[in-house]
Amino acid sequence: MKPSVFLLLLLSEASSSSHSSWCDLGCDCRGELKFTICSRAQLTEPPSRVPTTTELLDLSDNLISSITTASFSSNRKLRVLLLQNNNISLVEDGSFSQLEFLQKLDLSRNRISTLTEGFSVGLVFLRELQLSHNRLTSLDSRSFLHLDGLQRLNLSSNGIHSIQVRSFSPMSALRQLHLQDNRLGSLKSGIFSMLRSLEVLNLAGNRISDTELGVFKPLTSMTLLNLADNRMSAVYFKTFLSIHTYSTHILLEGNPWNCDCDLQRVFRKLRSIQRLFLDDYYNLTCKTPPVLQDYLLTDVDTELCIAETVTVLVITVTVVITVVAAMLMGERTRKKKKRGMHWTQQGDLSDESDY
Repeated sequence: MKPSVFLLLLLSEASSSSHSSWCDLGCDCRGELKFTICSRAQLTEPPSRVPTTTELLDLSDNLISSITTASFSSNRKLRVLLLQNNNISLVEDGSFSQLEFLQKLDLSRNRISTLTEGFSVGLVFLRELQLSHNRLTSLDSRSFLHLDGLQRLNLSSNGIHSIQVRSFSPMSALRQLHLQDNRLGSLKSGIFSMLRSLEVLNLAGNRISDTELGVFKPLTSMTLLNLADNRMSAVYFKTFLSIHTYSTHILLEGNPWNCDCDLQRVFRKLRSIQRLFLDDYYNLTCKTPPVLQDYLLTDVDTELCIAETVTVLVITVTVVITVVAAMLMGERTRKKKKRGMHWTQQGDLSDESDY
């Protein structure tokens, strides 16, 4: 081996040993990259020895159960904090309050059931928050109170069944909101108020059967609305007409559609709006009536509406004929009575002339 190559290897080993000496057991501190990797280290709490220059701290796939106010008090330069796939059920108020430069926080796949007002204190520059696969059941106006700069929020695969009005209103810069695979049953007007920068709203895999007419109206930048795999049997024209973005793609596949002619009329009008795109319209299937179950909506379109139109026309014509016939019979009866009265009067005059 050449001396120069041997020297480089020694320097590399010394550097690696030096880096490791800065860290707790199981962590790899890469000072030149400003990374500290402690993934899969069987840690039960955040490490106490992390270089103060660290900007990315990976604590994923450990056994950490709680985050306290002291957990990251000496890591003020953190920009990325990865805590996914732990056992975290408790996050003390103000735990991240000193991480003023933090841009990404990943808490997915934990056991978090509530978000207090103090959870988001100090996270004014946070851009991405991952909270998928936790145990959240409801959101209120305090849940995201200090996340003014947040752009991406992932709340998928929780147990969320209720969202209070203005729960997301502090996040006026939010561009992506992922709420798929929760337990939402309805969408009330006001829950998306102030989200004028929102581009992607993913609501797939919930239990949504009802949407209030103005619920999407505040979303003036929305480009994708995913409502697939919910419990919608009908859709109201004005619900989507209130979306005033330049171009919005809407996904509706996997809902139990009631394939009546009213539904066809609504979809026909929606498809005529140039700014709205029903990307999976040709994949929509019928759930009811039973005779049309599993049929593609497009396959029953013409026949269904023609049959209904013919039925309405037959009934209308029948009613019109009946009314006209009744009017004619009434007029005939009236004339007959009038003629009878005329002859009666003539008879009376004839009797008087005999005297």
